[in-house]
Amino acid sequence: MQLHGRIHTFPKHIRHFIAAFVVVLSIGYGTGLLFVGQTDTTTPAGIEENYLGNEDIEDPAVMKFKKGEREMLTILHTHILSISFIFFFLGGLLALTSLPKNLKAFLMIEPFVSIVLTFGGIYLMWQGISWMKYVVMISGTVMTAVYIVGAIALLIQLYKRR
Repeated sequence: MQLHGRIHTFPKHIRHFIAAFVVVLSIGYGTGLLFVGQTDTTTPAGIEENYLGNEDIEDPAVMKFKKGEREMLTILHTHILSISFIFFFLGGLLALTSLPKNLKAFLMIEPFVSIVLTFGGIYLMWQGISWMKYVVMISGTVMTAVYIVGAIALLIQLYKRR
């Protein structure tokens, strides 16, 4: 059986399998975003406070301390590896769609740029380059938007007419 390199021509059971994977992957990605919301890192000040602490603020609601080098390396290591795999799998599936080549290429490659900017930015901010908090916020937002667009486009492609 030839699959013609287009995901919408795959057998029904394989399309359902891929759809189930994308839905569960999206639930996992979404719970990660919920965690980000819980840590108050949705604003530049919150991002900075999460990694650099708030010891200089008098009577904060939650006391936070600057993360140590070992903790930072663990955070960066685990997030860069795991999110890279998420986008590798999503990108590999997007490669099989009939989306326009330029859109497909953007959805496949941009997340890796955002991963480097987001987590490299976190590290540089932690090292003292405080304006990187804006890069972190923008690249994290772009990464999430690309994930949402890619996942929705993939699900649509799975069930478009042959």
